[in-house]
Amino acid sequence: MIDRATIDKIMDATNIVDVVGEFVTLRKAGVNYKGLCPFHDDTTPSFMVSPSKQICKCFACGEGGTAINFLMKHEQITYPEALRWLARKYNIEIQEKELTDEEKQQQSDRESMFIVNEWARTYFQDILKNDPDGIAIGKQYFRSRGIRDDIVEKFCLGFALPKRDALAQAALKAGYQAEFLVKTGLCFERSDKKSSDSEDQQDTSLTSHLSPLTSHLSPLTSHLSPLTSNLIDRYAGRVIFPWLNVSGKVVAFGGRLLDARTKGVQQKYVNSPDSEIYHKDHELYGLFQAKKAIAKEDRVYMVEGYTDVIAMHQSGIENVVANSGTALSVYQIKLLRRFTQNITLLYDGDEAGIHAAMRGTDMLLAEGMNIKVLLLPDGDDPDSFAKKHSAQELKDYIEKNQMDFITFKTRLTVENVTDPVKRSEAISGIVKSISVIPDQILRSTYLSELSQRMGIKEQTLLNSMNGMIRKDLEEKEKEREREAERTATKPAADTSVLSTLTPDSEVEEMIIKSIIRDGEKVIFEHVEMDDGSFIDLTVAQYVNYDLGQDNIHFHHELYNQILEEAVAHSGEPDFKAETYFMHHPDVNISSLAARLAIDTHQLGKSFQLKEREGGLRQHVLHLVLDLRMDIVEKRLKELKAEMRQVGSDMERIKALMEEFKETQELRNALAQQLGNDLVG
Repeated sequence: MIDRATIDKIMDATNIVDVVGEFVTLRKAGVNYKGLCPFHDDTTPSFMVSPSKQICKCFACGEGGTAINFLMKHEQITYPEALRWLARKYNIEIQEKELTDEEKQQQSDRESMFIVNEWARTYFQDILKNDPDGIAIGKQYFRSRGIRDDIVEKFCLGFALPKRDALAQAALKAGYQAEFLVKTGLCFERSDKKSSDSEDQQDTSLTSHLSPLTSHLSPLTSHLSPLTSNLIDRYAGRVIFPWLNVSGKVVAFGGRLLDARTKGVQQKYVNSPDSEIYHKDHELYGLFQAKKAIAKEDRVYMVEGYTDVIAMHQSGIENVVANSGTALSVYQIKLLRRFTQNITLLYDGDEAGIHAAMRGTDMLLAEGMNIKVLLLPDGDDPDSFAKKHSAQELKDYIEKNQMDFITFKTRLTVENVTDPVKRSEAISGIVKSISVIPDQILRSTYLSELSQRMGIKEQTLLNSMNGMIRKDLEEKEKEREREAERTATKPAADTSVLSTLTPDSEVEEMIIKSIIRDGEKVIFEHVEMDDGSFIDLTVAQYVNYDLGQDNIHFHHELYNQILEEAVAHSGEPDFKAETYFMHHPDVNISSLAARLAIDTHQLGKSFQLKEREGGLRQHVLHLVLDLRMDIVEKRLKELKAEMRQVGSDMERIKALMEEFKETQELRNALAQQLGNDLVG
């Protein structure tokens, strides 16, 4: 557990602009910052970050809160994990008690998987740096590829020992559970030690494929020690490329066979399988190392492989990522769009590179990305090309030779095509690509350019494009209808505490808002108590005292807890309710406090002045009277309904009428206090 003092220290050090800026490109907007919301498909910056209040909010989807709330939502981590993330960022030491076996058992699978992956990253790096085999085989491999030691360190590269259960045994010995070694994909299980899957068969021939470099290591290559468990290392004998997500957490690994072993082998790389913490179409290799450069340059270069990313970093170009052989996905594009809308596809000039560039353009255009394409000379990939040129030469070459997607597709599919049918199909393909662009002006610009290039009337192209757009909209509408039908047959999903936190009365929420904002402020001075003593009453104490006279409680227990804690801390000289509740260890309370603070501070000035008219004391008194009025009005409705259903029981009718009269008188008295003119 992290104690309150440490939490306060972490939150005091936290700058929400820095935290959100790790994931979202922010630009100054008056006293605040704005960016594209990471929680929904945002096309115009609607995500606001307030450095003065240390809160953020999306004015489209409503997500927001403190830095803690943001991290929990964005990274899908727990409250303690978010605190540890901030502690690491701001170099704050956390002293925690040793977890019991029962507490360890209760740790989520997700957190355990991250912990195991982090250990594995350190393990692979340590093998590469300090183990004789790691130095002789792994480090030598990276050096043979021209990768400097500082780049090896930057990308956390490592090496897995050839022994088929080396990592498994080390992990088990260190106390990590076999369950999470399998769930992360670091290991796989086999029930029969004499049999193995295809991947195992591919790698158990290790001793016959090792390069001459390792021939002198006879104990290693002549005999593999017998397995002592049914866990098999997935990456044995491979150099390791860890995958870090956008926040720097290790989510997966890629392992490459050494060059001497790749002859005749179809699968040079083995990657982590999909898991609870890793989906290959959601991540981009190198994004963590590249995100600051991407935001600074306002452009990202997309390449295909690990070594392409690494080679370009080594050449001085850092705004580069890879999708590592998988088809580009919408998730990956949205991830990039947080940092820039400008992308250059940088691929080999061979048939595979051309195909990779073609298949991604329409999806990128549909997500509002501005695309340029550069196919490198035949025989070169970004890795080899970067090694032949300095950083400036590489930048100059890219700038000179990259082309917009219209030029690229035209050259590729239309030029030198004389068959009218094929030429028409190719032009329609380009029009189809233009049709998915969300920006109408940009669509028109591209269409005009295509018209001039092809010598076709712009109106003809426009008619064709509009037909494509209509057809696409019709298809999407049909899909929405089908999805609605499917959803209608499914049971409703469970929702969180906050999502179901609908106040019984808006007044309840307004009272809690006042307690969170001003709970520690004194609104009554020198009040005489029943025992003759005098005290000052804060907002929280007055609300608690007034409602306590009639044993009134809030409809939601969370509200009662906030009031109780505000009263308990009101006497402390340094207590500030807003800071206390926004930093609260109960994420439901901290999220609620952040939401109410955001709503208040983002309202128009005229509303704020009206709300606080007459001073804080008058405002709180009015709210408490409003709450009492709500309770009385609700009781009057209940009495009316009961009188209609009571039947011929005259005694009961008489009692109900008397209560109704008394309640009505109370309602009128409250109305008079509130300055209203209610009758009947």
